[in-house]
Amino acid sequence: MPRPIKWRNVCGLPENERFGPIDAPESERKFITMTVDEYETIRLIDLEGFNQTQCAEQMNIARTTVQGIYTSARKKLAESLVNGSVIVIKGGEYVLTEGSGMGCMRGCKKCRKRKMMEKEHQEKEILNLEKNSNEEK
Repeated sequence: MPRPIKWRNVCGLPENERFGPIDAPESERKFITMTVDEYETIRLIDLEGFNQTQCAEQMNIARTTVQGIYTSARKKLAESLVNGSVIVIKGGEYVLTEGSGMGCMRGCKKCRKRKMMEKEHQEKEILNLEKNSNEEK
């Protein structure tokens, strides 16, 4: 019996799902599929500055698993840059923490920005309620 899948925690989906050369004709484009969990390891390690252990804690997986995912993701990035392939981000074994209340343990930029936007939205709602109640008086 195979080992059950351990879902990887991901803060959110990428804003863009495709990256690649702009000027290549559609018929000549080669595609590489990068999974969402591969994207997340690149984001956490290379952009957020996490080390592999911190990334593993964040994603709720083993450090050795992060190492394998990260190696695969970097190879795909290199292949895209060198060969001019289009990267398509989709699939993988992940669960979104966005809106689930779990969020980041270390508070990555993506989650901090989301929390700040939610706070601003709540403050605007409170101001609108106060304004409406004052107008009714």
